[in-house]
Amino acid sequence: MRIFLGFIFCLVTFSISFSQTSAPKYSNEFMSLGVGAASLGLGSAVVASSNDVNSIYWNPAGLTNVDKFLEVSFMHSEYFAGIAKYDYLGFAHSINAKSTIGFAALRFGVDDIPNTTQLIDNNGVINYNNITKFSAGDYAFLFSYARKLKTPGLSIGGTAKVIYRKIGDFAKSWGFGLDAGLQYQRPKNWRFGLMARDVSTTFNAWVFDINQQTTAVFLSTGNALPKDGIELTLPRFILASACKFDLGKKGINIGGEMDVDLTTDGQRNTLIQSNSISIDPHFGIAVGYKSLFSVRGGISNIQKFSNIDETSYWGFQPNIGLGIGIKGFNLDYAFTRLGAADGGYYTHIFSINMKLSKPVK
Repeated sequence: MRIFLGFIFCLVTFSISFSQTSAPKYSNEFMSLGVGAASLGLGSAVVASSNDVNSIYWNPAGLTNVDKFLEVSFMHSEYFAGIAKYDYLGFAHSINAKSTIGFAALRFGVDDIPNTTQLIDNNGVINYNNITKFSAGDYAFLFSYARKLKTPGLSIGGTAKVIYRKIGDFAKSWGFGLDAGLQYQRPKNWRFGLMARDVSTTFNAWVFDINQQTTAVFLSTGNALPKDGIELTLPRFILASACKFDLGKKGINIGGEMDVDLTTDGQRNTLIQSNSISIDPHFGIAVGYKSLFSVRGGISNIQKFSNIDETSYWGFQPNIGLGIGIKGFNLDYAFTRLGAADGGYYTHIFSINMKLSKPVK
């Protein structure tokens, strides 16, 4: 335990000193969207309480709560009036009473993007037949392992990530990184979590393939030509605490969680900011009846917004959700928003979670 925390401390120190010189802000930001409508309805405040297949993403230590032969989760959502699509598929398998493995894949992409770089032909004539279409897709493949430690209630886990990003035939990137997580459950109602995302620093190697015609268009329009290189994603650390209580003996329960994200890639538009670390708290609460029905709500992305007249105001992202569970099958829904506090884009998110027993021979 001390070795683990010491390792995390060293990585924080390394990230702070490295962030301003070698890594862009918001690198691989599609990996911060979250997975599972149940979690997103809680404002993504689930690092301490995550206990199913979606722990592959939120906190791999939570996979030790998977007690079935196989758990499967699927999510689909669309952003910006359906322009961007986001899909997730995860599997978790309980090896024994102490350890669990998991695999997940996700994609965030925009399809059918018009390529107008050849709209004007060599004779200077606009030719709409020269317009083609391409896709820009971000993919991630996650491999997780979690294990319970000798200390009662304490679990650790890790996730290896392979990232593939492709922009038509113009550019592609392969990347690799590691996540590490810890959860501690007290004998009664409290849970605590620590998640170190991109703890190894995630490396993406970009390769660009731009033909001569497109190069000429870029130069004539004053655009810089991209160059092959390495993109770094610096660590993000999440501290979390959660509690859950039964209200009487009628099966009604209430639970809540608070997570605090610490990013190390420089100053962000968050509640607490500095040149090196930005702090972003988010909250979630749920009221349910046994495991059959749940109502959720959360607050996230507390930040400052600007008006046209250069004044500013504080706003946040509201999140609500519903969940229904029947004999190992869960259907969850979340309604959330991206953008300004007085507008933005509202998004519907659906996900399915299934718990499957070992097949009988």
